[in-house]
Amino acid sequence: MRVLAVTNMWPTPARPAAGALVAQQVVGLRRAGVEIEVLHADRLERGMRCYAGLGSRCRAAAERADVVHAMYGGILADIVTSAARGRPTVVSFCGSDLLGEPLAPAPRRLLAWAGTLASRRAARRAARIVVKSRNLARALGADARPERVHVIPNGVDLSRFRPLDRTECRRALGWDDRTVHVLFPTTNGAAVKRRPLAAAALAELERTGVRAVMRELTGVPHADVPLWINACDALLLTSAHEGSPNVVKEALACGVPIVSVDVGDVRERIAGLDGCRIAEPDPRALAAALREVLDGPRRIDARAQIEPLSLEHVSARLVDVYRRALAQPAAV
Repeated sequence: MRVLAVTNMWPTPARPAAGALVAQQVVGLRRAGVEIEVLHADRLERGMRCYAGLGSRCRAAAERADVVHAMYGGILADIVTSAARGRPTVVSFCGSDLLGEPLAPAPRRLLAWAGTLASRRAARRAARIVVKSRNLARALGADARPERVHVIPNGVDLSRFRPLDRTECRRALGWDDRTVHVLFPTTNGAAVKRRPLAAAALAELERTGVRAVMRELTGVPHADVPLWINACDALLLTSAHEGSPNVVKEALACGVPIVSVDVGDVRERIAGLDGCRIAEPDPRALAAALREVLDGPRRIDARAQIEPLSLEHVSARLVDVYRRALAQPAAV
């Protein structure tokens, strides 16, 4: 099977952490025997100019593919599903491409809203749709028939994300081993992550007598992320909205406790796990949940729970989606 993967996020020498999850998914699919050509529209380097000429590039590359997979929604997916007529298309929706960015400054908020409209056009054309969580499936509404929608979170490479010695990881990073370290994924300061809420929760925690520091996970090479996760005592997530945040699954694979607001699929991911908490989006509630977690063993056994989301399992599910897309009449 030959698949054209079109993405606006991909690791480059200048930005090695960009698109790491997409690159990881491509690796998993290649291991599963899929022949993949990657078409990269460099959104980070070129901004909106990256979409100029993308339709013609996609149309030419699609001639060599059996299935075309737009690995994000928005303008990218709109162009891809329009240009690749005659080939079955799959679109992956990840979060803001369907939910917008309601907390962002006005210009960004307007651009994100336009992206959600483009996502809905793409959804109506696509042979198959992949969403990372059930809330994203609900957000599609009437733009996609339920039988075309597949809820498949991104996979985790369990050979890389595994429990490591916390003290050794801290020594490698130069962190104080006498301090509580709480990991916070900031994604370059995006407003949706609600950093002020996380910072307020850490301030409340310190007022209870816990010496703690917030470690902001942004711009860290993906190869170093397992080191950062394992060096921390807990992961704190305060996002206003999410799809299926990979850092949560990666932390579980490393045995690191989670404290999160009820967002995306986090409740589903941590269901039944001792040492994880869902809390209200309030500094005191989050601090209390962190205190409960920190009073425990600070390591949890979640490998069995995360195994169904291994890179291998998720790749097999995506291959099945491609086969189903091939079995449908292509849009013309």
